[in-house]
Amino acid sequence: MNIAVRAWRFALVGTPNSGKTALFNALTGSRQKVANYPGVTVERKTGSFQTLSGHRIDLVDLPGTYSLRGRSPDEEITRDVVLGRLASERAPDLLLCVADATNLRVALRLVIELKQTGRPMLLILNMIDIARHRGIDIDLDRLSSELGIPVVTSTAVRRNGTEDLLRRIDEMAAGTAGQVADSTWMSPSTSDLRAAQREADRVIKAAVSEPARPDTFTGRVDSVLLHPVWGLLILLAVLFVMFQAVFAWAQPVMDLISSGFDALGASVHEVLPEGLLQSFIQNGVISGVGSVLVFLPQIIIIFLFILLLEDVGYMARAAFLMDRIMGGAGLHGRAFIPLLSSFACAIPGIMATRVIDNRRDRLTTILVAPLMTCSARIPVYTLIISAFVPDRQVWGYVGLQGLVMFGLYTIGIFSALAVSFVANHFFWRASATPPFMLELPDYKLPRLRSVVMALYQRVKAFLYRAGTTIFSMMVLIWFLASFPRPPLGATEPAINYSLAAMIGRWIEPVLAPVGFNWQISVALIPGMAAREVAVASLGTVYAIAGGEDAASQIGQKLASEWSLATALALLAWYIFAPQCASTLAVIRRETGGWRWMFITFAYMLALAYLAAFITYRAAVAFGLG
Repeated sequence: MNIAVRAWRFALVGTPNSGKTALFNALTGSRQKVANYPGVTVERKTGSFQTLSGHRIDLVDLPGTYSLRGRSPDEEITRDVVLGRLASERAPDLLLCVADATNLRVALRLVIELKQTGRPMLLILNMIDIARHRGIDIDLDRLSSELGIPVVTSTAVRRNGTEDLLRRIDEMAAGTAGQVADSTWMSPSTSDLRAAQREADRVIKAAVSEPARPDTFTGRVDSVLLHPVWGLLILLAVLFVMFQAVFAWAQPVMDLISSGFDALGASVHEVLPEGLLQSFIQNGVISGVGSVLVFLPQIIIIFLFILLLEDVGYMARAAFLMDRIMGGAGLHGRAFIPLLSSFACAIPGIMATRVIDNRRDRLTTILVAPLMTCSARIPVYTLIISAFVPDRQVWGYVGLQGLVMFGLYTIGIFSALAVSFVANHFFWRASATPPFMLELPDYKLPRLRSVVMALYQRVKAFLYRAGTTIFSMMVLIWFLASFPRPPLGATEPAINYSLAAMIGRWIEPVLAPVGFNWQISVALIPGMAAREVAVASLGTVYAIAGGEDAASQIGQKLASEWSLATALALLAWYIFAPQCASTLAVIRRETGGWRWMFITFAYMLALAYLAAFITYRAAVAFGLG
């Protein structure tokens, strides 16, 4: 067979923060596919590229791991793919082991373990330019000789930074790729890992020389950012700026989008004759979907902040700073990153809990992740805050609306900590939380291409959600709000005779104690599919009830219809409400059954009702009802 046309299967494996994903992007470019491994929610990222000599390479990017022990779902997938245990996955012909050239200790321990699998390997020292800048001298020939595998350098984020790697891949494709030796690997014990680390340290001592007094930029910055007092204050300031930006930076673009949808709705009103078709397009489609899409700039800002913080290397520092606080609530330090990811969306946050080894800690994190204020709550929060909180400055420079938003996020965080404390001290069997060990990556300038690609994927997912789930819910709400038609001689708004009004009034007695009217009751039902649908539902219901003015000025309509006590109660409800079917489905998949999904739904619904009840009654007592 002609080797030039054979498709080789290579696997990228390495520790977290080694630059593995950047190298994957540099090699495969846009030729990537993302899916899940069968039966689990572990992400499966594959791509393809062609070497200088024409070899076709199918590349799989395995989850980052420190060992093949299989202590978490991510580690299990990496282990099973490397060992060729997955029936649905062809075993790799070559392992491309990626290591951060500035921090080789843990990476070389993994290399020593991978050698026992018998798979042909190539060690790639990534970020070699940073290592050289710091005065780290690596004898590649000696390192290759000590490890018994070829070694090559790479700079994944630089143009032409992978040429040496591609040449070496060509050599191995024509030589040792696919030649598998007998595996001697067994799941390592703690003493095995210590022995492997001693061997890695011996190799480093033989092949790597570092400056006697390293004085790195990362070390100087960490002396401030990891300070037990100043570090926490800086972290709070970063989060505060992020939430202020949600209002201050996004408002001009939101106004532009809102004006566009208003103009589109007015055009439809003028062009189409009055009737069901006009109502469907203007009040169902334009008012409904448009009332959600208008919040896209705010969601982009949240995602952008999180992506930049992660790419710079600050996320791991935030986890380190929060470890003591989270440990007091019974959460492992590694839970911070999944919980912070849940600010954007609880689904990837829940999936990110796979990096937590202990099942109890992983379950606790999954249970509280939906309490973090995800981007789907932003449309609800923004609508109510804009309608009931004046747009003015406090203390001379801080926006009151942004301050309220920050307060809602803070309540969500402390609620998650409180639920975790209760779960760990009253429901779980008492066991000591393992010590938090985390490798802190060096600070790096954000990789613009990686940030843009990740932001694009998230915006695409939101728009897809708006075009499918939200649109279908809007069609349903419009139908319920439009039929049956009012009888002849009816004097009330048409919606009062509709199915929506009937359903809302049937549910209203249950929600009346928390101050919700039948319109809110109707909006909460389709909001189970996705939280932001509630905003679109209110837009549709009040547009049909109040005419064209309600469609373009929904905030003012709510301010005239609701009391401040009702608005505050709805905010309290949405801090806890389990209104996201996709999140519940992911909980079921991650926990392997229905039990924890129902437990999550039940406790969050109970907390939502209790919080809304207390908030409403307290507000009424203070004369706000």
